Amino acid sequence: MPRKPKTIPGPSRLSVILAHLTQEPRPHLPNLKSLHLTYAYRNDHFGARHFVKEDLPRIRYANPTLDIRVDKKLKTKEEVWKPEMVVELRNGTMHKLDIDGKWSSTIFHDLMDLSAGSWWQKWKKERAAAGEPATPLPPSQKAKTGAAAVLP
Repeated sequence: MPRKPKTIPGPSRLSVILAHLTQEPRPHLPNLKSLHLTYAYRNDHFGARHFVKEDLPRIRYANPTLDIRVDKKLKTKEEVWKPEMVVELRNGTMHKLDIDGKWSSTIFHDLMDLSAGSWWQKWKKERAAAGEPATPLPPSQKAKTGAAAVLP
């Protein structure tokens, strides 16, 4: 017979994942038909990579029939190209979102503005009335000190 643990176990891994997938606002995107994201495999396009890791699973969970394609392309130091997100709406229009140099939360906010519909506008108004942001804010950057403050 196994011993009783002396500490109270924390939440299971599955419950933590499920809590992340169902956190508010749930990204229900009724106007969105497909989403195509292209970014560098490594060493660049950090906002796009974090968007794929943090927000794309939530979007997939809320919209299981959505066509989502992610292309991770190899990029050398000499190559210069920007990440891109191509969004196709149900009415057939295509939009290219500029995601270069943006935080993942900003990319999520832009996608929601484009394709979420009236419920998203209502959510933003409710949050603004409560004095809170519509989506969690990105972490603030610390002020550089020492030698880092003078380096570019």
